[in-house]
Amino acid sequence: MAETTVAEVMAELAALADPKIRAVNEKHGDDHAVNLTKLRALAKRLKTQQDLARELWQTGDSAARLLALLICRPKAFERAELDAMLRDARAPKVHDWLVNYVVKKSPHAEELRVSWFADPDPVVASAGWALTTDRVAREPGGLDLPGLLDIIDEQMREAPERLQWAMNHCLAQIGIEHAGHRARAIEIGERLEVLKDYPTPPGCTSPFAPIWIGEMVSRQEAS
Repeated sequence: MAETTVAEVMAELAALADPKIRAVNEKHGDDHAVNLTKLRALAKRLKTQQDLARELWQTGDSAARLLALLICRPKAFERAELDAMLRDARAPKVHDWLVNYVVKKSPHAEELRVSWFADPDPVVASAGWALTTDRVAREPGGLDLPGLLDIIDEQMREAPERLQWAMNHCLAQIGIEHAGHRARAIEIGERLEVLKDYPTPPGCTSPFAPIWIGEMVSRQEAS
């Protein structure tokens, strides 16, 4: 399928579209209607095609953009290109996949983390926080963890939803990975009560940071 055209791919995506999937996704702010397992199967058939990925992204269609992120070469994008893509990725799933599947693998990840972290657009800032959370777990050297906790303490309760989720994840990750900051992370979570009442399905871990931290630390200690 090396010579696959955008038109052919868009036709296949249209054939895979399911109104029931779209209805479920719309509850989460997403607008694609394709089962993600089927989308991944299509990506596996297409394999890596950077030019096709760029063309699919330019369609603006969320399903096409998700597919583009699966068949692209993350290291082939320039810093400015990734910045523009992130600012244009308003659907939550597209935003998350762009950050996790592409930006994290890019040589520009750290530069983008720093520039996005303080961006006035809360959706863009949430990407900076997501990349910071990844560093908290993987490569914390050079990060100011007490300073991050200060910002979370001051801003998380009133932050817009997407940014609040990203800050909360960072708070939990600091508490999980860094025992010296665990007590403060838990105290901040308990006092701010962000996501305390979030409905959590049976068998899943609550996103409320004190519970999340306790659960993951217990698993680490048991392993």
